[in-house]
Amino acid sequence: MMRVLPWIYLSAMFCFIYLPVAALVLFSFQGGGLPVPPFDGPSLRWYGEVLVDDDLLAALAASLGVALGSSAVAVSLGFLAAYGLARFVLPGAAMIRALLIVPMTVSYLIVGLGLLIVIQRLGLPLSLLTAGIGHTVINLPLAFAIIYASMGAQQQSAERAARDLGASEADVLRLVTVPMLAPAILAAFFLSVTLSWDEFIIAFLLTRFDVTLPVEIWSMLRSGLSPRLNAIGSVVFLVSVAAVILAELLVLRRRG
Repeated sequence: MMRVLPWIYLSAMFCFIYLPVAALVLFSFQGGGLPVPPFDGPSLRWYGEVLVDDDLLAALAASLGVALGSSAVAVSLGFLAAYGLARFVLPGAAMIRALLIVPMTVSYLIVGLGLLIVIQRLGLPLSLLTAGIGHTVINLPLAFAIIYASMGAQQQSAERAARDLGASEADVLRLVTVPMLAPAILAAFFLSVTLSWDEFIIAFLLTRFDVTLPVEIWSMLRSGLSPRLNAIGSVVFLVSVAAVILAELLVLRRRG
C-alpha cells in the first residue's frame, strides 16, 4: 500500500494540473457552437476560423514580437548585471542583488500601474513598444536570478585562465563566459518568452490599438464562450510547450 500511495498522489496531481488543459484542447475540436458537453466532433472548424481572422493573426504576431524582443533585452541586461555582480567587488552588492530580485514579488498590477504613470508623464504613446518595456521590467529579475545562480567557481577559473593566456575582457566574455553559461541563458530566455507570451495585465494597461493575443482573447470573452476561444487557447498552449521543448533540446545538445 505504501508503494501505491505515491503513484496515486502523483496521478492526482497531474490530473489537477492538466485536466483543464485537456478539456480546453478537446472542446477546441467541438463541431457545434458551444464549448460544453456533449462532445460533437472532431472538427477543425474553429481552427479554420482562427486562421482567417486578421485581428487574431495580428495579435498573435504582436505577442510573438513583444515576447521575443522583450526577452532578448531582459536576458541581455540580466546577464550583464549578473556578470558584474558575480565577478567584481562592488559597494552594496548585496543590496543591489536584492533590489534586482525584489520586483519578482510585486504584483503585475502594481508594476503595470506604475509603468503607466511613468509612460504618461514622459508623453510616450501606448503601443506594443511600451508593452515590451513592461515585459522587460518583469522578466529582467527572473533572467538575472537564473543566470546569477549559474555563475560558479568553474566559470571564474576558466575566465582567469583565458586572461592569463592573453585574452582581452571582450574575448573572455564572448569565448568563455557566454558559451559556458549558454544553458542558463537559454533557459532564462525561453522562460521569459513563455511568461511574456501569456501575460495580460501589463499588456492590457500599456497598449491601446495594437494589442497582444491575451488582450484580444479578453475582448472576445466579453461576448461569451466559444469553441473558437478554445482553439486560440490551444494554440497559445502549443506555442508555450514548443518553447519549453526547444529550450530543453538546446540545453541537452549544448551539454552533449
